[in-house]
Amino acid sequence: MNTNTILKWTACAVTLAGALCTSLRIDPMNIYLLNAGALLYTVWSLRIREWSLVTINVGLLTIYLVGLFIPKG
Repeated sequence: MNTNTILKWTACAVTLAGALCTSLRIDPMNIYLLNAGALLYTVWSLRIREWSLVTINVGLLTIYLVGLFIPKG
């Protein structure tokens, strides 16, 4: 298995774990996992030079980071 394949499937598993934590309302672990997944997907999409995926994942990473650092309430 090559590095890109491992990176892609790791990002997939981490993102799904983040979605599961969101559905189970496990905060802030969901945000940590979704950030990690978006970061892994960003690295992978840069490696394969897929610019639409870079754009969407940088956008998601930005949104998730805002959710992590902006206090609730």
